[in-house]
Amino acid sequence: MPAARPVWKGQLRLSLVSIPVELYSATKTSSKISFRQIHEPSGKPVKYQKVVPGVGPVDTDEILKGFEYEKGNYVLLSEDEIDEVKLETKKTLELTQFVGSCEIDPLYFDKPYFMVPQDELAEDAFRVVRDALRQSEKVGLGQLALRGKEYLVAIKPCGTGLLLETLHYEEEIRKSDSFFSGIGDEEADEDLLGVASELIERKTAPFDAGVFKDHYVKALRDVIDTKLKKKRPKVVESDEDEAPKRGGDNVIDLMAALKESLEKSDEGGKTGGKSSAKKSSSSAKSSSSKAGTGKSSSRAKSSNSSGRQKKSA
Repeated sequence: MPAARPVWKGQLRLSLVSIPVELYSATKTSSKISFRQIHEPSGKPVKYQKVVPGVGPVDTDEILKGFEYEKGNYVLLSEDEIDEVKLETKKTLELTQFVGSCEIDPLYFDKPYFMVPQDELAEDAFRVVRDALRQSEKVGLGQLALRGKEYLVAIKPCGTGLLLETLHYEEEIRKSDSFFSGIGDEEADEDLLGVASELIERKTAPFDAGVFKDHYVKALRDVIDTKLKKKRPKVVESDEDEAPKRGGDNVIDLMAALKESLEKSDEGGKTGGKSSAKKSSSSAKSSSSKAGTGKSSSRAKSSNSSGRQKKSA
């Protein structure tokens, strides 16, 4: 079993079968950089007191949770009263419905958890549910009370275990109509669509999350390390130079930009060769122009000098 502590222990129920399981968070925050507010003159961290207007600081044991049923009026609940709320989903997750593995819109997914059997005795039944979901290509749906809230959850196979993902309820999702209503429904130009589709096809590859890194965290870490060494911060280079540039009011031709992207994706660097050739040609013309200017300047000086000599004679 992992060293981490489970966030939930209970029963996974499928009809009359109950399986003791545990949940562990599938994500971690240790890779992120966190900051604390510091009082600069003293260098000490800022702390906050719980204060009541007109009363001042109060002790933690004097604080209850309150629901504001109207402005300025509250119904008070203690932790014991909240814990006494009876929900079967606090200890039991029953799979009440199954849907196709691709039927749930990604918009609904919230947070992932690893689900494992509590002990060896639970493994046989656990494997049956896991393999049945994999063979049927279905996702199990149910509800689970976790950390003061009842979640809609989806369960699917993940390696030798199960992955539980909390889902947003429908009322938690904003309707997209107000955001997308201003976008016209005209179809894209066929030629442009063809070039864009070819570009997508060339850049298609199996998903590998390890290829992508959090550049912002690395840049912050560089700044922090530089501060620790009392050196000037490094300038983080971006990939902006590779993006199509816009000068003044000039509008980039979409087809040209797409075709240029395709050329750059070709092996052999044909685009780079043409660019170098143009630069060389431009440099040669510039050198020739400068040489010509130098000769005409010398002839002018010689002509003026001979004119002066004739006048003096």
